[in-house]
Amino acid sequence: RRSPSVFPDDPFDKPPCRGCSSYLTEPYVKCAECGPPPFLLCLQCFTRGFEYKKHQSDHTYEIMTSDFPVLDPNWTAQEEMSLLEAVMDCGFGNWQDVANQMCTKSKEECEKHYMKHFINNPLFASTLLNLKQAEEAQHSETAIPFHSADDPPRPTFDSLLSRDMAGYMPARADFEFDNYAEWDLRDIDFVEDDSDILHALKIAVVDIYHSRLKERQRRKKIIRDHGLINLRKFQILERRYPKEVQDLYETMRRFARILGPVEHDKFIESHALEFELRREIKRLQEYRAAGITNFCSARTYDHLKKSRDEERLKRTMLSEVLQYIQDSSACQQWLSRQADIHLQTAPILQRFLSRPTGRRSAPPLNLTGLPGTEKLNEKEKELCQMVRLVPGAYLEYKAALVNECNKQGGLRLAQARALIKIDVNKTRKIYDFLIREGYITKA
Repeated sequence: RRSPSVFPDDPFDKPPCRGCSSYLTEPYVKCAECGPPPFLLCLQCFTRGFEYKKHQSDHTYEIMTSDFPVLDPNWTAQEEMSLLEAVMDCGFGNWQDVANQMCTKSKEECEKHYMKHFINNPLFASTLLNLKQAEEAQHSETAIPFHSADDPPRPTFDSLLSRDMAGYMPARADFEFDNYAEWDLRDIDFVEDDSDILHALKIAVVDIYHSRLKERQRRKKIIRDHGLINLRKFQILERRYPKEVQDLYETMRRFARILGPVEHDKFIESHALEFELRREIKRLQEYRAAGITNFCSARTYDHLKKSRDEERLKRTMLSEVLQYIQDSSACQQWLSRQADIHLQTAPILQRFLSRPTGRRSAPPLNLTGLPGTEKLNEKEKELCQMVRLVPGAYLEYKAALVNECNKQGGLRLAQARALIKIDVNKTRKIYDFLIREGYITKA
């Protein structure tokens, strides 16, 4: 005779007894010589020596029972299976209903045993972790910068971010694209009385609907595969490349759906590497052209080059005037820029100069060598010296005020201040001087 063993199939799905056709309850007997299918007998039929066809009463047998512990000494295998069956039927957390269905354990015992052995069991946890790691290893080579584990933004409906994310709805993990494709099918019904043309028309509508479904899935796959769900995060990743590579990324984006996510990222990465190599080669060629043959000298060369570039940017106000005075438009731009700077610093200087510091006022401006001095008469030179105004700037302001006065037939002080954006006191002095000398007239 054989030792007792466990029946390998589901105990709740056993065939009936071959002798009396009653539902088998444990323990019961299985013939070790007959089968398949297995020849099962209840204890009553087995004690009567039931024989059927090839089965004889003297055959070896196995006693099928679940009355032994598996995870807990106080829980039999039958109770373990009954617990799992009850949780499946009643739902996780409904421990009172689970206990009522089991009949052999209390509510607290069911909850404690299930949480200990099926939820917090370290053996099961390590198994699940290994399965998760194996699944991640299968998808390790991926170009998706955005993973489903991240919490995507939840933009408001029809906002700019919602449109950038292709209408992505995080709660449904779906995209708002062609949502009304099913409307064409809502009134279609295939009946026997349909003519051949009407039947063919309905089939065509169904084919159109299938094509729209395929397009919908294609677009969703492209967005997911290339990590475009969170577009702003995708754009941040783009900025890690140099400007030239970013331009290529923008140009090649339309071909990404053809290459695929991994191939597309490999192409961009290889181009970025090529760009870095070309830039390094160009730098080495510059060193060689300068006669540098080692990196120690190259560091000294870079330091001196940086110093020369910084010195080249340090220009005085007079050098800017001398550079731009030959070009009237460039001169006008420079004067406007200086006027803006003056407007920003004038209130601070005015408050500073109004303090009783006891210091003397600024000396008259020395016009020697300044461009445009030869075009001024003695009174204009005196005005520029006292107001401390560059002759070139005075001539520009004078021409602008005279032209505006000729257009309007007269000029008011407020109009002059709106026309030339410098210190209001200097504007008044220039305005009064031009009226006194007869260049302009009051409105």
